[in-house]
Amino acid sequence: MSGDNYYFGDSVSMHGGLGNTGIVKNQAAAGAGTSPALEAAIAQLVELVAELRAQVPPARAQSIDEVLPDVTRADAEPQQRHRALLAVAGIAATVGAVGQPVVEAVNSVLALLGG
Repeated sequence: MSGDNYYFGDSVSMHGGLGNTGIVKNQAAAGAGTSPALEAAIAQLVELVAELRAQVPPARAQSIDEVLPDVTRADAEPQQRHRALLAVAGIAATVGAVGQPVVEAVNSVLALLGG
């Protein structure tokens, strides 16, 4: 069967050089269609983390700032989000009872993510 073509992923053929606009994917972005329950749990977590952030030393607040985008980004890789959630929970656990609501919120998000 020589001459058969097998394509995986996008295949683009362009003839001429005028008016080319690129590839139209017509695909949903990664993370699109997340459940409303997950979105609500993440929103609650962000609120609790903002409260916690005001009560921790600057170095821990900076650590929260560094990982929080990986928690909230819809296109974050699952492992990256998981690590960020564990980092937030770890920081919250170090401050005792003040951080307990954040730990519980992280556990809720992880449960919704299946981990």
